[in-house]
Amino acid sequence: MNHTFSAMERKDRLVQMEKGEYDILIIGGGITGAGIALDAQTRGLRTALIEMQDFASGTSSRSTKLVHGGLRYLKQFQVKMVADVGKERAVVYENGPHVTTPEWMLLPFYKGGTFGALSTSFGLRLYDYLAGVKRNERRKMLDVNSTSAKEPLLKTNGLLGGGTYVEYRTDDARLTMEVLKKAVDAGAAAVNYTKADRLLYDNGKLVGVIAKDMTTSKEYRVHARQVVNATGPWVDQLRAKDHSKRGKTLRLTKGVHLVFDGGRFPLRQAVYFDTDDKRMVFAIPREGKTYVGTTDTDYTGDTQHPRMTEEDRSYLLAACNDMFPGIKLTEQDVESSWAGLRPLIYEEGKSPSEVSRRDEIFTSPSGMITIAGGKLTGYRKMAEQVIDLIVKRIPAGTGRSWKACVTRTLPMSGGDVGGSAAFPTFVERMTAEGQRLGLTQTEARMLSERYGSNVSSVFAHLQDGKSGLIHGMPASVHAMLAYSMEEEMTVKPVDFFIRRTGALFFDIRWVHEHKAKVIDYMAAHLNYSEEQKMAYAAELEKELRAAVTPEDREEAYDAGTSDHLAGGPAHERSGEAANPTL
Repeated sequence: MNHTFSAMERKDRLVQMEKGEYDILIIGGGITGAGIALDAQTRGLRTALIEMQDFASGTSSRSTKLVHGGLRYLKQFQVKMVADVGKERAVVYENGPHVTTPEWMLLPFYKGGTFGALSTSFGLRLYDYLAGVKRNERRKMLDVNSTSAKEPLLKTNGLLGGGTYVEYRTDDARLTMEVLKKAVDAGAAAVNYTKADRLLYDNGKLVGVIAKDMTTSKEYRVHARQVVNATGPWVDQLRAKDHSKRGKTLRLTKGVHLVFDGGRFPLRQAVYFDTDDKRMVFAIPREGKTYVGTTDTDYTGDTQHPRMTEEDRSYLLAACNDMFPGIKLTEQDVESSWAGLRPLIYEEGKSPSEVSRRDEIFTSPSGMITIAGGKLTGYRKMAEQVIDLIVKRIPAGTGRSWKACVTRTLPMSGGDVGGSAAFPTFVERMTAEGQRLGLTQTEARMLSERYGSNVSSVFAHLQDGKSGLIHGMPASVHAMLAYSMEEEMTVKPVDFFIRRTGALFFDIRWVHEHKAKVIDYMAAHLNYSEEQKMAYAAELEKELRAAVTPEDREEAYDAGTSDHLAGGPAHERSGEAANPTL
């Protein structure tokens, strides 16, 4: 079993990084940094990556969770961007069918709305063409009755029809983890909770960083021939440290999503709709829940902890109740939420929704390369562009040569299932194997779908087919936790409950049910001090509170939301969770 990405060996890896000689050091462990690490290492560059928080803890775990091509950007005539990222959807799907799922999207159009029958038909047809969509996933136009039949909750007043097209739903944090794990499997060194505290120079050239372990405050010197700034919302802060923050800068915008129980908001069909102020909102069913987003507002607050506000929540509730008038959602129906930041390139005079999502590469006088902007879907192409630039800057050296980019057809970790067409058969086979080991069919299927070809390593943590509790946890929970600590560098409880499982967003009751035993297990196996254990438990409670309480109504939490700490809203606590994580 491969333990090179183990939380138990994390400090040893930092010691090794200080002793190592690297061609490239990537600062930032989101999807952009992970993609760059994979491309670099598979081309033959000795690669290191550090992340000051957990991997994917910023934008890469707080998106709309779609690998999509940006249909709305056609309105802004960003044709090349739509074409580039649209084609990448199929690449991501083939390389990681366990973290990417085709999702038919319904785009209804109404009298007086942003879209009409002609513009919808033309836009979707152009989208299919630009994205190279395969024939069985191309757009279909629907009349009024067919549109209502697709999603009965839609308002009928003014409805003129609709169009359907395919997007790809993903777990953004797990996508990031699987790409990064593949880079580590190829030989890259990656460590979380490690901050680029100070930059190291030699005659004005950036040659590395003094990296600070955020769990111990110990410092390490990490040297590299090339340093890449892939820190997302923090790129300008790192550029300022490098004294190269000039010219184009970032504009941060915030997106918020709300999660509802599927019994309260029984959406059958993913819907993409426009609001009265001409913004676009997704409503997507997922694993017994329905989530809705996103807002798009300028942001100047805490970059590390963006939060839902009461205004954000009210806006999305109003948008839902307008488009789905029969459901009459209230703030008490919100089970969870998340807020994320989009690091966009500043453009004078543009509203948040109008700013381009394109990526750009900046090279500073010190040689630091910064990649800014971009979309989740385009991570692989962004990485390819960065490494294409770097291999021109770094001579191969005696006896070394750089390979061509191979990531277009390289399965990510967990993706060795024979391609998307073979994935359902793989899931059936591994579900049967999980049942043989003592799991229920639901548990075995969930693990097989989530972990793909890595599920055998997860199953290895089951105890010889014995059912019942392991360390006070159901066998399936223990297997996921142990695997994530040994092979996904899970350091804190929040890593497990947010980035490794997504449970805090999509099954908050499950978090409450298992948090105490998870914390105890992690404390014992990762040798937390009592102070660390208390701090990490408090951090999880803060995230649970943030998921249900607007930032500007924090004081109402203690007085009025004890339901959530007891295991969710009253309508959910009356019975079993609609679709538990496992």
